[in-house]
Amino acid sequence: MSNFARKTSSTVGGADRHHPQTLSTLDFQSASSASAAKAMKVELGKLASQISAEDQRKFFSQEMDGFYMLFTRYLDEQAKGTKIDWDRIQSPSEEQVVAYKDIPETTSSSDLDKLAVLKLNGGLGTTMGCVGPKSAIEVRDGMTFLDLSVRQIEYLNRKHDVSVPFILMNSFNTDDETKRIVQKYATHNVDIITFNQSRYPRIKKESLLPVPRGPDAPIEQWYPPGHGDLYESLYTSGLLDQLLAQGKEYLFVSNVDNLGATVDLNILHHMVSTDAEFIMEVTDKTKADIKGGTLIDYEGHIRLLEIAQVSDEHVEDFKSIKKFKIFNTNNLWINLKAIKRVMEEEALELEIIVNNKTTDSGEKVIQLETAVGAAIKHFKNAHGVNVPRTRFLPVKSTSDLFLVTSNLYSLIHGQLVVNPKRMFNVVPLVKLGDHFKKVSDFLGRFKTIPQILELDHLTVTGDVTFGSKVELRGTVIIVANHGERIDIPSGSLLENKVVTGNLRILDH
Repeated sequence: MSNFARKTSSTVGGADRHHPQTLSTLDFQSASSASAAKAMKVELGKLASQISAEDQRKFFSQEMDGFYMLFTRYLDEQAKGTKIDWDRIQSPSEEQVVAYKDIPETTSSSDLDKLAVLKLNGGLGTTMGCVGPKSAIEVRDGMTFLDLSVRQIEYLNRKHDVSVPFILMNSFNTDDETKRIVQKYATHNVDIITFNQSRYPRIKKESLLPVPRGPDAPIEQWYPPGHGDLYESLYTSGLLDQLLAQGKEYLFVSNVDNLGATVDLNILHHMVSTDAEFIMEVTDKTKADIKGGTLIDYEGHIRLLEIAQVSDEHVEDFKSIKKFKIFNTNNLWINLKAIKRVMEEEALELEIIVNNKTTDSGEKVIQLETAVGAAIKHFKNAHGVNVPRTRFLPVKSTSDLFLVTSNLYSLIHGQLVVNPKRMFNVVPLVKLGDHFKKVSDFLGRFKTIPQILELDHLTVTGDVTFGSKVELRGTVIIVANHGERIDIPSGSLLENKVVTGNLRILDH
């Protein structure tokens, strides 16, 4: 396993760094923005000055440099009121989004020698009631997200006699634990590389000053600035140069919790043959995907539009399945040489996502984040590929976990494959209530996961448990109101049923 730290050079409290925007070049529209930028620079300098070791200070200063550029861009946008012009948004053309079925099939694996696979591994499992990296949650047959990913890459390498490296971009929240976990793969046929994305200070909403008062301030005063930080972190860590030196030219990026994001030879070959520097996998939007980012044509150029960029008056339009028919899966194929060029030209300007938070103490703070897919506008021949839904199997909740642990899928070489006995192309819509929210609660409420090959829709709310070998078909709604409990008996078949009230089964 390899681990990458960053190259060192900076401006915050140190030597000059070659970067596109500094305070003097930004055209601020108001004095308040200029003074906020100046105050922030002073505070960041104070933070850096508290570090005595030169190497650590340079490393920290460089990181704060990246943050400062993001912050000044944010101030500039706030002052100018830079917003997307809704009337200029067009649906993407057929050239801008290609159908997967129109891509030539290939059995050639020659392009794999030039491929590296990267998983975005910065998130915690807190929303599912778990401690530590989300990638360490068990999702199928006792295996975690990481286990499945490693198994996939190992099989790919063995089958095609190649050496595709497996890269994890961690955050400061997940790095230590992930490094411990990946040690168990030491004997596997896969080269695992880890590196860290940036650690930026949270910003006080009122004063626009950094929350931390020292470089070693508590972890909750910092944040990872979204997966759009991939380009900067890949570049400054030296990992980009190493991959290029190894002859790698293409990077397949995906979320670690997307179990459908496997290496696809057809898309890789399509990328090579069309000389595309960036491909975004999109898929047809359903009512479950209304918040997902979408590709648009904006003044003749392809761009990613996220819900955070949409003004309140147009949010319902954005969610519409009629106007925006596709959404971003965050499965991305990117040319490594092109990343190097864009970084060296210092042209990367990703749309800023402002994430408003309230701390445990009640203080309002903001986090400035970016999305990795937003970079599509900077790359040549960039386009989307509309892929089958099977390439988007995220596990964001226990409702998703219910699906991937069911008989709807089987596991082959670490890859989830849809059961051929499933008659419908669409995945059932599953909504499990708050009693199922944590993984531990979820597991305790099912003796075994029900059979769902013929299920269309399942809603469960309240204190409900399931026995073993239950089968659900059609639309099933189970509601236990406050003070009630429903135990679904073992061996039950529920087809197009609504179950309410009390149903207790007691062991004797």
